[in-house]
Amino acid sequence: MKTATREQLIDQLNWRYATKQFDADRQIDPADWSTLEEALQLSPSSLGLQLWKFVVVEDPEVREQLKAASWGQSQITDASKLVVLAVKKNITEKDIDAHLQRISEVRGVPVEALAPLREMSVGSVILGKDDAARDVWASRQVYIALGNLLTSAALLGIDACPMEGFSPADYDRILGLEEKGLGSVVVAAIGYRSSQDKYAGLPKVRFPKEEVLLHV
Repeated sequence: MKTATREQLIDQLNWRYATKQFDADRQIDPADWSTLEEALQLSPSSLGLQLWKFVVVEDPEVREQLKAASWGQSQITDASKLVVLAVKKNITEKDIDAHLQRISEVRGVPVEALAPLREMSVGSVILGKDDAARDVWASRQVYIALGNLLTSAALLGIDACPMEGFSPADYDRILGLEEKGLGSVVVAAIGYRSSQDKYAGLPKVRFPKEEVLLHV
């Protein structure tokens, strides 16, 4: 299996940064974007439930509205792609059953054979959490997908900026998410850095490994 070398991985992680200015004239190659969409689809989640939607906003007028709901940040409109990572609200046993049905289809096993997994999932997600805790738990899963997207983009030499600086209520209204049973959590602007972005050449600031890694 072809893989990135250790050096390539670290080089790209050092190369990436939260891009502040995008080149509005440079667009992502469709094949590369298709790869990033597939990377999002392949993101891991707790119990494999995938209680999320990834909203790719392509309409320029809608992106202008979202920019206004993002305190005027230019990444919203200048990046080649804008992805709103949203979580499913009001999770029920039906969502767990949908996942089990998909397992049955993909792996060719009877749904009945998945009863132990169903019991564990319902006990953990539905019975083991109140509504508020369930929403927090589901939102955390979205950040796993965000991290996967950022790393995948970096490995392709594509810039990205994760963004929490926006009004979720306004995003939900503009994108019609509430009626779809969804809620926006975090945004990712994806594209290519502008040559004018003063942050692009700055050294990456991280605490030493000895301070952030604990071996026990």
